[in-house]
Amino acid sequence: MKLDPREARQILRQCDFGALATQSAKLPGYPFVSHAPLALDGAGRPLLLFSRLAEHSRNLAGDPHASLMVSVPGQDVQAQPRLTLVGDLRPAEVAPATRERYLRYHPDAVDYLGLGDFSFYRLEVQAIRLVAGFAKAGWVAPAAWACRPLAEDEEATLLERLSTAAAAGHAILGMDWEGMDVRAATGERLRLAWPEHSATVVDLEQAALAALGAA
Repeated sequence: MKLDPREARQILRQCDFGALATQSAKLPGYPFVSHAPLALDGAGRPLLLFSRLAEHSRNLAGDPHASLMVSVPGQDVQAQPRLTLVGDLRPAEVAPATRERYLRYHPDAVDYLGLGDFSFYRLEVQAIRLVAGFAKAGWVAPAAWACRPLAEDEEATLLERLSTAAAAGHAILGMDWEGMDVRAATGERLRLAWPEHSATVVDLEQAALAALGAA
């Protein structure tokens, strides 16, 4: 079945947490699953923040092979679209703008970073499995799934200009060429997507303004 890579990207961009499976160092041959917060960098690659004392950090030190499953938040978990990313999860040096992007999605993580034993990991995706609904599932090629990068410092400039357009109490978390993420005053996370790719940064800003106005 031919699947839309854009749908896979939109699913991932709606998720702040995922189920992470690593190869157990304590019980060789067995997978170990943990609940992990995540955010994306400007190239759409998952970033995760781990303590070096965490079980999954110890597992990754011996074997970087990992799998990350995310699903769109909703009432019926079994019916919700979901995505499984398979790849190599390794420690990553991130630029200050990338760090700030992660903290917009997970502001409490600033306390963890202050402890000194937390490090960022980046998932380099090798395969993607999309379950978009009943009898609608299949593998998406990583090359087709990859998104057009938006530099984090360029994104930050856009967010500053757009901040006054958001409704009172709402905060713009991040944006990309296909949509933007907003934290509502109620705490709910909203994904505002637009149907067409923006060709330029000016187009992107106009698409974001239109989405905020409609929301």
